[in-house]
Amino acid sequence: MRTPLWDVHVAAGATMTEFAGWDMPVRYGSELAEHHAVRTAAGVFDLSHMGELELTGSDAAASLDAACVSRLSAIEVGRAKYTMLCDAAGGVLDDVIVYRQADERWLLVANAANTAVVHAALTDTLVGDTTLTDRSPDFALLAVQGPDTNRLVAPLTDADLAALRAFRGTAAQVAGHDVWLARTGYTGEDGVEIYAPAAAAADLWHAVVAVGATPAGLACRDTLRLEAGMPLYGHELSRQRTPQAAGMGRIVDLDHAFVGRDALAAAGPPTEVLVGLVADGRRAPRAGNAVITPGATRIGEVTSGALSPTLGHPIAMAYVAADHADTGTRLQVDVRGTAATVDVVDLPFYRRAKRS
Repeated sequence: MRTPLWDVHVAAGATMTEFAGWDMPVRYGSELAEHHAVRTAAGVFDLSHMGELELTGSDAAASLDAACVSRLSAIEVGRAKYTMLCDAAGGVLDDVIVYRQADERWLLVANAANTAVVHAALTDTLVGDTTLTDRSPDFALLAVQGPDTNRLVAPLTDADLAALRAFRGTAAQVAGHDVWLARTGYTGEDGVEIYAPAAAAADLWHAVVAVGATPAGLACRDTLRLEAGMPLYGHELSRQRTPQAAGMGRIVDLDHAFVGRDALAAAGPPTEVLVGLVADGRRAPRAGNAVITPGATRIGEVTSGALSPTLGHPIAMAYVAADHADTGTRLQVDVRGTAATVDVVDLPFYRRAKRS
């Protein structure tokens, strides 16, 4: 499948690849340059492959509460929440962002590969006056990320960007188009997301590039989110892992009924937990590499790893046995037959300075 910006990416010389069934840009030139552009200025990503599911009606909040590990009915209009849907055993079906756009209208954003799974899970929890609509074909989604985002986007919009705080959204105009403008992010930097009609995608893309945003692809998006310690479904998150094992127990509200609640409430502490690893040298651990003790006992597996462009040394996330997960624990990773020394560290690896 192609996003509404496919022609724009090809014209810009992007290297394209298949991702979750979509033909997506990996990079436009140098993924390292794109990474640094987001950290130091601003980059723009095409996220139009993501799934957008709309719930409306007087019982939409109750339907979401029944599906999600967080109590969505508690958030106010204009707010967003990061949450998860689980199966009956407590395994993660997907991690999602949910916006309350009006009293009786909600927008749930799912990972591209999981949109159908989330739609089915929501269908099973619908109650009363709730209508669920897959709006994915209607939307284009652009993410402008980086410390210069407000300065660059402000001349294009009628929204008060200074007042748009984290995990909030508002109806606005950008470059003359009616959009839903939000601030959630997935790179560890400040930024905004622009949910727009698919037909407006190219116009909006050219507008933000014209004011100075650097086109950025999936490759640098992955290193940016890894530095920020953010999980990726299929790597850190899956049906084989609970939110607690992934370090996301804080988003689980056991004081309401939802699919998987009983299993999560009955489960003891996870035997394996997600940790950050920092490696010596330049050899980066990669997904699937075994984590071992200095005595060569396997106690976990790397889920994501790379040489950090910002920090200049290898970093990784991994699931390891809970009794080896304390910060400062020295372990090893089997990197193509060579034991690379790593230290367990707190996540995230990189934390931006808070904007005033």
